[in-house]
Amino acid sequence: MQRPAVVEAPSVLGLRPSGVQDLPAALLGAGLLARLGAVWAGRVEAPAYDPARDRGTGVLNPAGIARYSALLADRVGGVLGRGLFPVVLGGDCSILLGNLLALRRRGRYGLLFLDGHTDFYQPAAEPTGEVASMELALATGRGPLPLADLEGRGPLVRDEDVVALGFREGAESAEAGMQPLPPLLDAVGLDAVRADGAATAARRAVGRLGSGGSAGYWVHLDADVLDDALMPAVDYRLPGGLTWAELETVLRTALAGERARGFDVTIFNPRLDPGGTLALRLAECLARGLSARTGRGS
Repeated sequence: MQRPAVVEAPSVLGLRPSGVQDLPAALLGAGLLARLGAVWAGRVEAPAYDPARDRGTGVLNPAGIARYSALLADRVGGVLGRGLFPVVLGGDCSILLGNLLALRRRGRYGLLFLDGHTDFYQPAAEPTGEVASMELALATGRGPLPLADLEGRGPLVRDEDVVALGFREGAESAEAGMQPLPPLLDAVGLDAVRADGAATAARRAVGRLGSGGSAGYWVHLDADVLDDALMPAVDYRLPGGLTWAELETVLRTALAGERARGFDVTIFNPRLDPGGTLALRLAECLARGLSARTGRGS
């Protein structure tokens, strides 16, 4: 079995210093390393946060995010080069760009996108210019070129190599003017997951990710894919969401096979979890989700 290696990526360049930068410390404090039987692979610090929206691109911190993505890609690439399985602890969702860049440097890879939102905004429709609301659009090559064309590599993932699963904000985002998801991107909302069952939906997603020409896939997890009643410690709350058991099922299915090349978790905000109970439950969920790969339980 491939041993996990935990990388801390506490960047808030795509959001704001709301508390999600404390995610790595909270999950490590909840015993995640021991639960996974993982090694610690270092911490990638972000450039200074600039609250001013960039006039040229319409987003926050474009240059800082581009630099950070390259640094994070270097670190994740080093983990992959050692034959380990990267588990990256954000931070906000903009860290996905660095993780995918690490794989893009190696070839063609896909993405399983587990998020309560589809994060496909364009700068003109995102009220504050937060890249954490548009990282999936940027990863597929849509948006300001400094971020949509990192290192001149074009899209980090192709539309047909992406499955977005578990989102529930479709009507809200359409009303706000978010660009539509492209037809080749496989969009499986919460209602569809419930209709099929989490296990079937996850198997179909993995099957779709293995049906094209990609060499494997990354798994991205935003904690707000969970039911808001179970996981209120996130920055943009929505009613509904996956149960703990459903998320564990999806993760076990998605992370068990050899084609899964890495995993990140973002947006959990420990400042909204003063007793630390949600950090413990999330660490348990991640350990169970990775159990088929690590050979460990919770």
